[in-house]
Amino acid sequence: MEVTKLDVLRNQEAHNFIEPVKKINEGHHVSRFLVSKAYRDIMIFVLQLNRAMYPCVRQDERNSNQIIQSWDIGSPIVVLSDTVRQLKGLIDELNSIIDEVPPDPGPRRFGNVSFRKWYETVEARLPDLLNDHLPQTALSTGKGEGSELSAKSELRSYMLGALGSPSRLDYGTGHELSFLAFLGCIWKLGGFDTCSSGNEERGIVLGIVEPYLELVRRLIKIYTLEPAGSHGVWGLDDHSFLPYLFGSAQYGPAITESDETPIEGSLVNAPDPADVTKITAVSREREKNMYFSAIGFIYDVKKGPFWEHSPMLYDISGIRAGWAKINKGMIKMYIAEVLSKFPVVQHFYFGSLFSWDKDPDAVPQPETVHTANQPAQPQPKSSITSDNAPQQGVSKLPSVIQPMATSSSFVGTAAPWAK
Repeated sequence: MEVTKLDVLRNQEAHNFIEPVKKINEGHHVSRFLVSKAYRDIMIFVLQLNRAMYPCVRQDERNSNQIIQSWDIGSPIVVLSDTVRQLKGLIDELNSIIDEVPPDPGPRRFGNVSFRKWYETVEARLPDLLNDHLPQTALSTGKGEGSELSAKSELRSYMLGALGSPSRLDYGTGHELSFLAFLGCIWKLGGFDTCSSGNEERGIVLGIVEPYLELVRRLIKIYTLEPAGSHGVWGLDDHSFLPYLFGSAQYGPAITESDETPIEGSLVNAPDPADVTKITAVSREREKNMYFSAIGFIYDVKKGPFWEHSPMLYDISGIRAGWAKINKGMIKMYIAEVLSKFPVVQHFYFGSLFSWDKDPDAVPQPETVHTANQPAQPQPKSSITSDNAPQQGVSKLPSVIQPMATSSSFVGTAAPWAK
């Protein structure tokens, strides 16, 4: 099976970079987002990374036996490229700044105000940090004739957007989405090895995304950040989504390069999904699997029965068709509960690399429950440009997810596939 990958800029020298700006100002702008080039590219990148996390079937070079290779957190089998190691170093630097800014000891009702100082410190140092930890192939990309901006302007915007809100003292899946865009920008700029057969993608997930999630969890704990746009107990997770997506793929059935991405089944000897309710199993698996790592963090910060504080994850734990079934459902849910929700995507910014421009291959679709029921924010008419008008549809993507983006059966925040 040929995997669709995010395109790399063909003519970087002539590319015109722009300062990313906010475009989603009212609920109906979400429908316009779903036919944008940005949405298309986000989903291509998500599916590209997700596919790479499935275990592989390989031929033993010494004999004709087949080897099943899975991809655990910290596995030496996943060779980290120079770019991945550089970006992992960036996450380490952000972690070290936390040690410089201890939490404020005073009384507070919500998030710790010292988070603002940490954020301001990062913001001040970020230009140098990007210079030190980003590949020159990305930073030296041409500005385009007459432009004062470089790729660094867009990279900086997405990196800052990935660190939570200093004004609201919160963090959520919208910030996680911004980090995904940050990595996608580097891919588009040719910073990653785009010719590897999945190894670079695995390096991105395990060598950058997982350390980023650990950074975020530390920020949440130390500065008591509030959940951003949370559904409460009826959401999948208060803060993150990607670890459930990539973590379920880690436990999917082993595939060859020519196989379609599976929709059911599990890796031999994978833990049962119901093990998320068992503390000992979670403690064992969280060190090597992203799904269980996220579950472990829930146990770190929440008390009481699992079914009570995390009913959706408890519901999903009852699936008997395997981790691939869960993974397929997570793709559905990511589209419905993250990319199609105004409270999440309203804070996403659009530049030249993740563009608000309409995808010429977008497929018109009927309005769904998710796109129809969005909050509105009254604004002066003059502030809404013509290209912000509501427009039903979804960008044309691989058929494996096309029906999921438009299914009207996806009502509310329940997990209808968890049966």
